[in-house]
Amino acid sequence: MSGAGLTLARPWLTLDLGREMRVLSWAINRPGFVTARRILWREVRNADLPEGLDVHRWLEEELVARGEAESVAFLTSRRIDRVHDRAARIEGITARAVATVGLSNAERVGLRQTAPRGPFGTINIAVTLDTGLGETGLIEALSIAVQARTAAIVDAAIPLAGGLATGTGTDCIALAAPPGATDYAGLHTAIGEAIGRATYEAVREGAEQWRAEQAD
Repeated sequence: MSGAGLTLARPWLTLDLGREMRVLSWAINRPGFVTARRILWREVRNADLPEGLDVHRWLEEELVARGEAESVAFLTSRRIDRVHDRAARIEGITARAVATVGLSNAERVGLRQTAPRGPFGTINIAVTLDTGLGETGLIEALSIAVQARTAAIVDAAIPLAGGLATGTGTDCIALAAPPGATDYAGLHTAIGEAIGRATYEAVREGAEQWRAEQAD
């Protein structure tokens, strides 16, 4: 594990953003546009999530017990010590991607798999940016991170019925940036390039590690 602000204490992995930032995600808790100081991963096993459990309430109680009720949090069955931390700096703008990558429930977009393939070893990515973005910029920046995730998984060439995997059925991405007025973060911009490079490298590295583990 590497990188400032990243702390592993299984079953928790914590990324301290260093200050309050605007965060956009579809996380199970605090989704949408929120303000947060930390992004957390909670590693789970089948015993943690018995049938009939209210997962939202369970996670909320777990976060409250840690004093992290205001944080954004992911759930994953992927071992959180298998974390990949990459950064890219383009024209003075730095993006960082911290990812855990499991592909046991891999999917191809537009074609759901018909049989479960094991625990939900999902892809969870926290992307941080050191330059301010407005809400429109956050939305576009998040779309770049999603593109980079997909490109990395396609390039990792995980075969499924109907084609190569493009992600998993339970992926989640959170993008954090200081408040700002910039509303452009596409592929033609330094912001988009930095986000895309850092995210691609972290996810591709994680996918290759996962594949290597399956071959052991």
